[in-house]
Amino acid sequence: MELVRNIPQPFINFLLVGLFSLLIGLEQRRHLSKDGPESLFGTDRAFTLTGILGYILYVISPLNLTLFIGGGIVLSALLGVYYYQKISAQKSFSLTSIITMLVTYCLAPLIFTQPQWLSLLIIASLLIITELKENLVQASAQFDHAEFITLAKFLLLAGVVLPLLPEQPLSATIDVSPYRIWLAVVVVSGISYSSYLIQKFVFPGAGILVTSILGGLYSSTATTLVLARKSREEPSLNISPAILLATTMMFVRILLLAFFFNKEAGWALLPRVAALIVLSLIAAGFFVQFGKAKGQLRGQASLTRNPLEFRTALVFAALFVFFVVAIPYVTRLYGNKGFTILSLLVGFTDVDPFVITLFQNVTMNPAFIAFAVLCATTSNNLLKMIYSLALVGTRVRIELAISFASLIAAGVVVSFFFWQPAT
Repeated sequence: MELVRNIPQPFINFLLVGLFSLLIGLEQRRHLSKDGPESLFGTDRAFTLTGILGYILYVISPLNLTLFIGGGIVLSALLGVYYYQKISAQKSFSLTSIITMLVTYCLAPLIFTQPQWLSLLIIASLLIITELKENLVQASAQFDHAEFITLAKFLLLAGVVLPLLPEQPLSATIDVSPYRIWLAVVVVSGISYSSYLIQKFVFPGAGILVTSILGGLYSSTATTLVLARKSREEPSLNISPAILLATTMMFVRILLLAFFFNKEAGWALLPRVAALIVLSLIAAGFFVQFGKAKGQLRGQASLTRNPLEFRTALVFAALFVFFVVAIPYVTRLYGNKGFTILSLLVGFTDVDPFVITLFQNVTMNPAFIAFAVLCATTSNNLLKMIYSLALVGTRVRIELAISFASLIAAGVVVSFFFWQPAT
């Protein structure tokens, strides 16, 4: 350590500039062997020498940067001549190698003046972006005309609309602000949209198990319906573990929402939901190995419906406000029993607005919130069992009936065993 501390900093900076320049040049040489020598301005030696040149011109005059700026102008002129000749001879308009060379020239002031982590981040980003050309081309081919509109919608929802909304409650009787309502919309839409993007662009041809995991993050009920119908089209598919994995992801989504909005409720839910996750994973693993259609897991089911519809967001917001009003009203008039019945009924609709309303309730006992959430997820599992038994083929009906019955029974046990009053 004493030896390292005695090494002059300019020497270390020189080594970093040389090393980073060489790495960039080696990466460009890989493209040389693939695209041909006429496609690049230079490779490892040219890029390394460019980095060293930038270092020399910067350290000679680091205050006014006259020499460094002059060198940059000369280098830009040479690159401009090369680019003109490339356009004339090859009819190619790519600027990637030219911009990469200019970045290499700027490494010295970057390393001298900026934190080390920023320099490493820029170099890593440069190497990744230049290597992702084929992947980016493939990804762009999957974009349709609506994808960028969808992305713009999400940016507007999260980055423009949300910060502009007031945080004051709507009224004395509706103790929720427009900001909290829209925050719930943004969080749920963000989870669904992330799942949609991963499924469409990272795993576009994924098998049923991966599809069910990603679809379960969006909507386990919708995923169950799609998979159940798929089993009728292809009876040889082992659909049971896929449906169970979609249900597992419902529990994961509930935990994510809990820890985002109410950490105390999240910790109260964690051991109970973890038990249900383990049970559903064990059942899914069992049917992967011993199901009636063992091994038939390569089919595909299309679940890539774009989740960012403005109408859906409005419905979600309306349900959220409804539950904000309904929960204290039902609890006040009918007590804990009435609220338990409401929680069970919610499972036959959209669970997310209900659970987020609970997670944002600061007066309710976190243990009772966990109890109500488990009631809602248990009745939702009952709904999915009904859908599955009505739609799947006869080969897997018994498997799903046993699995969902076990999950429902376990949900009843873990919820009522830990039951506590609302306040």
